Amino acid sequence: MTLPVVILALVTLQRLGELWLSDRNTRRLLARGAHEVAPGHYPLIVAVHGLWLAALWWLAPGREVAGLWLGLFIALQLARVWVIATLGERWTTRIIILPSAPLVGSGPYRFVNHPNYLVVAGEIAALPLAFGLWQVALLFSLVNAAVLAVRIRQENRALAPQLR
Repeated sequence: MTLPVVILALVTLQRLGELWLSDRNTRRLLARGAHEVAPGHYPLIVAVHGLWLAALWWLAPGREVAGLWLGLFIALQLARVWVIATLGERWTTRIIILPSAPLVGSGPYRFVNHPNYLVVAGEIAALPLAFGLWQVALLFSLVNAAVLAVRIRQENRALAPQLR
């Protein structure tokens, strides 16, 4: 097995694990009285991430790996773990609002409002760049930015009442 295949297998397993965790957390939050906001854009997010991974599986095997970009991607994974650990059972891939819960202001949320989206934006660029696929990094970074513009606007609107 080549290094790119190992990397892609690990990233794919990670993403599948995150979908499982997100689903579990979503079900638990909904059972506690939470509700989902703006679910219409969610299939687009899933499609963008699925196509990103598919493009990497198609183009990356057999390519050289640039250590600097891979190192950045690994650092972003540590940031991802920090975000997920900070949110705990409130971390999901959907916009799930638990009205009785205060906003999280610890961990990376002390510094930025949407640290997970910064991590995702970095990942979408860094991993393709680790394989020398700058075109994939550029294309999916632009598409992701458009999707995140919708997502962040919806999330901010949904969280606004908890800011009061």
